[in-house]
Amino acid sequence: MNVEDEQNVETKGWRKGLKKVGKWVAHKDNDKWLGDIRGNLSLVATVIATITFQSALNPPGGVRAAQESGVVGCEGMNPCPGKSVLAYTMPEDYTFFLIFNTVCFVSSSAVCLLLVSGLPLNNRFFAWLFSIGMCITISSLALTYMFGAQMVTPEPVWSTSTTSMFYIAFLLWLALLGLVALVHCLRLFIWILTRIAKQ
Repeated sequence: MNVEDEQNVETKGWRKGLKKVGKWVAHKDNDKWLGDIRGNLSLVATVIATITFQSALNPPGGVRAAQESGVVGCEGMNPCPGKSVLAYTMPEDYTFFLIFNTVCFVSSSAVCLLLVSGLPLNNRFFAWLFSIGMCITISSLALTYMFGAQMVTPEPVWSTSTTSMFYIAFLLWLALLGLVALVHCLRLFIWILTRIAKQ
């Protein structure tokens, strides 16, 4: 057996392993999966856009009501009628809440727009784009929830029990997000290697 034969055996073994991993992360019925995922993405993105829209108009802690006299003026009142109460009492936390809520709303609306535009989900780039969009959407939704819960939970309760709970949940979320990213990168890597091997 010469060096060229050994190299061919290694290449065949490498391709065989690559095919096994590729079959493991591939979808069995691609057409059915694409149809299901389009409907599921549409539903989830629409619900998330609705949730974030509502939480922007009716933020945690509520808004200050108008005066009973019917006067809507803002003189000497802090916050003004119709403005968020927690934006004045906890401005830093409220700013983070608003940033993550806005990112979540924009990314879920973008996913809805891309789905309605009819972009082909069987294209690898567009499938990757949808996956990234939903990862951003769901991650920012989780952070919006965390900041919203922190603002409305009394300090003694928040600092004793929920801080460690949210820390553990955050670490689990990062691990799950890392696993999803690993699978997507693995699928992309296998797809690239398969294309190179065919040439």
